[in-house]
Amino acid sequence: KGETMSGRIRRYGKRVGYTDTEVEKFAEGGHRVRQVMRLSEAAPLYSIEAEVVESRNCNSGHVKGQKIVMDVDGNLVTTLCPKKLCVYLVSQLAIPVALINERLSEGLEPNDFHFMRYVQCPDAGVDCMGYGKVTAQVRVVPRVKG
Repeated sequence: KGETMSGRIRRYGKRVGYTDTEVEKFAEGGHRVRQVMRLSEAAPLYSIEAEVVESRNCNSGHVKGQKIVMDVDGNLVTTLCPKKLCVYLVSQLAIPVALINERLSEGLEPNDFHFMRYVQCPDAGVDCMGYGKVTAQVRVVPRVKG
C-alpha cells in the first residue's frame, strides 16, 4: 500500500499503546520490525485454521469438521469459532501458530513447517484413564472473513 516502514511501525505502536519511546525501542529490533511488516502484509491474505479431524467423547463438544479460525497473529476470530472452546485444545495451538508466524515473518511458505501440523488435547481418552480425545489439523488458509 506504499506505506513506509516507519509509518507502519508507528501505526502498530499506536494500536498496541506504545509510547514514542517504546516505538523507538521497538524499531531497534530488526526481527520485530520484519515481523510486523510481513505479518501486516499477510493479514489480508491468510487465516490460520485448526480443523478438528478426530473427536471422541469430548466434554466441550468439539466434533469432526469444526474449525477454530485465527488471524495471522493468532487471535481467535470468535465469530468463526465454535461457541464453546476447550482451553486444553486451544492451548496446544501456541507452538504451531508461533511456527507459522516465524515462517510468515521470514517470507517462507507458511504451511511448510515440520512439527505440530496436528495437535491433540492433552487428554489421553477413556482407554488411558482420561475422558476424551480431540485431534486438530493446523494450517494456513486463504483469509476467512468474519
